Amino acid sequence: MSRPALSRDRVLRAAVQLADSGGISAVTMRRLAEELGAEAMSLYHHVANKEQVLDGVVDVIGAEINEAAARVTLPSRGDDWKKAARVHILAAREVLLRHPWAPGVIESRKNASPAVLLHMDALVGIMRDGGFSNDLCHHAMHALGSRALGFSQELFDPGGGPTTGEPDPVMVAMAARLPHLVGMLSEVAHDDPESTIGWCDDQTEFEFGLDIVLDGLDRLR
Repeated sequence: MSRPALSRDRVLRAAVQLADSGGISAVTMRRLAEELGAEAMSLYHHVANKEQVLDGVVDVIGAEINEAAARVTLPSRGDDWKKAARVHILAAREVLLRHPWAPGVIESRKNASPAVLLHMDALVGIMRDGGFSNDLCHHAMHALGSRALGFSQELFDPGGGPTTGEPDPVMVAMAARLPHLVGMLSEVAHDDPESTIGWCDDQTEFEFGLDIVLDGLDRLR
């Protein structure tokens, strides 16, 4: 049976599948060609180099985010804006949890993805429906930062594997110099097998931060 004709969309979707299975480092022009059953040179008719592949996969992820957000229809006028914005952002996060390599690629791009800009436009539209001025929308997008796309940069990840109940020798060594930080980490440290990153329940922490920002913006509104 003959394979479907090679196209830019097919190349990019193959790149996403490779990244999902082996991380973004697995995406090379040679691996893509192997995955598609094509000669490496034939890929260059559709993507000039790996940088164009990375730009393209961000468009694919952005389109997936927009499709997920479009399936959620909630009123956004007046006080309803906050719930609509929250669900819109969490829909984006669900997509990125399926593609954990994507946030790093999104942050690495120099040019804004048209699909990602559509997501941002929809979020600004929700805020405008809620009565935000354009000036407050501008501040809000800065305050939300990467959270608007469903991810956030972590301050640090102190993890090193499952907790054992025994004092962590690294923590003990740091306690005299960093008493407050070590005291906090010693009390709240947990090993959550359901966590999407590892040491902390980052979904809970993401929603905690998101709600703080949305509550503050609602008060300003």
